[in-house]
Amino acid sequence: MKPQNTFCNSLTRKTPRTKIVNDADLPRIHEASIRLLEETGIIFEHEEVLDIFKKHGAHVVGKTVFPPRKMVELAMKQVPLSYLHSARNENQSVTIGDGMAPHPNVGCVFCEDMDSGRRRGTLADFVNFQKLSQASDMVKLTGATPVTPNDIPASEQALYMLYETIKHTDKPLIGSCVKAKKARQSLEMVEMVFGAAYLENHYCVGVSTNPLSPFKYATETLDTILEYAKKRQPVYILPCAMAGATAPMSLFGTIVQQNTEAIAGITLVQLINPSSPAVYCPGSTMADMRTAMCLYAPPEQFLINSTCLQMAIDFYKIPTRIMAGMTDSKEVDVQAGYETMQNMLMGTLSGGHILEQVLGVLDSIMTISYEKFIIDEELLSRVIRICDGVDTSDKEISLDVMKEVGPGGTFLTHEDTFLTFKNQWLPSVSCRDSYDKWDKDGRESVMTRANRKYKEILAGRPEMMISPGLDKDLKAFLKKSADS
Repeated sequence: MKPQNTFCNSLTRKTPRTKIVNDADLPRIHEASIRLLEETGIIFEHEEVLDIFKKHGAHVVGKTVFPPRKMVELAMKQVPLSYLHSARNENQSVTIGDGMAPHPNVGCVFCEDMDSGRRRGTLADFVNFQKLSQASDMVKLTGATPVTPNDIPASEQALYMLYETIKHTDKPLIGSCVKAKKARQSLEMVEMVFGAAYLENHYCVGVSTNPLSPFKYATETLDTILEYAKKRQPVYILPCAMAGATAPMSLFGTIVQQNTEAIAGITLVQLINPSSPAVYCPGSTMADMRTAMCLYAPPEQFLINSTCLQMAIDFYKIPTRIMAGMTDSKEVDVQAGYETMQNMLMGTLSGGHILEQVLGVLDSIMTISYEKFIIDEELLSRVIRICDGVDTSDKEISLDVMKEVGPGGTFLTHEDTFLTFKNQWLPSVSCRDSYDKWDKDGRESVMTRANRKYKEILAGRPEMMISPGLDKDLKAFLKKSADS
């Protein structure tokens, strides 16, 4: 039986999970994936990884590995059903694999706000988004790269981002996919926070890694998988195939390819360190065949990825992560609104455990908006409320209240209304005033309210959330790492 945690600080999901394909289709997907692994194989561009597969009995030709059924199926059974992602503040720790744990986003190069427009992100912007994440009730995981700090040398960005995340948050950490040396240094920094012995028995920092579709894993990705798995830290396997470009045009074919690439990476994690946490992260989409550009908000995206969530949850019974708030829009407009809500609803209702790309993203994950971060918090809270469902207990049927009010009465002044109305969901930046009041108050837009709110949040954040001693040690480590 797979190990399982009982602790849970994630957001709840009580509504029935949306399924795209029949349960009978799941074994077909698995069988097709096994056939591809055994007959077509996966390229792994890393000598140590090739040696690991050879040691465990896989057929290897050059850099192509042909993992056998027995190896893959044993590995998938070893993955924990859920795990506790420990935070520096233990009250912020969260169970992955039960409920929903949002993480804002990963991969934006630009940022924007109403005051300064669109520009390349800096370390100061990165810090701001960590502060907003710490202040958010929605956010359960912090770190990675909400925006690239382009004023820091590329070789040092991962360590500086991790340092600023530690400095400004006490929630669970996510690192970056980097070369072996920087991955080891990242883990050393985490050990400075928690202690090396603590990491031996706790899951303190996760990392997202991407195959190169079709059927290939690059050296840097494998460096990261090796270093994190050796330390038994959670590894996220995130295929990002494009139907029509790096995967078959057919949705079902792309589903099979994505599943194949995911379970190949997860198998490697288990060969390195059996029973280590691994997260199945479907992130594929379609190419626009008119331009060959990657799309992040077509309906087909969630037909592909929701089916793979079914594979992870129902067939393999392992934790999942889903990108659930993207838009192809270039500004915070109505397109950004309907595409973001479409993706949030599909990602959450389909059962994603970690919710990724849910706060602030624009322009196919190229840009993060300060105002949209705040607006998306409200969108996500709406979706979480929908996922929380309807309480159908005997008390909530309210027959006694309806009998007391009777025909022609009013519930407005009934005691039950006064006792329970505070449970009603309320918006954080949307306007519910009458038209006349909105007009009288200056016709303020949601963007203006979001702009004001993010500035108020940042103004109220502390200078740092670690001790001066730890801050000094981390700075010294950064300097030493840059000099070496």
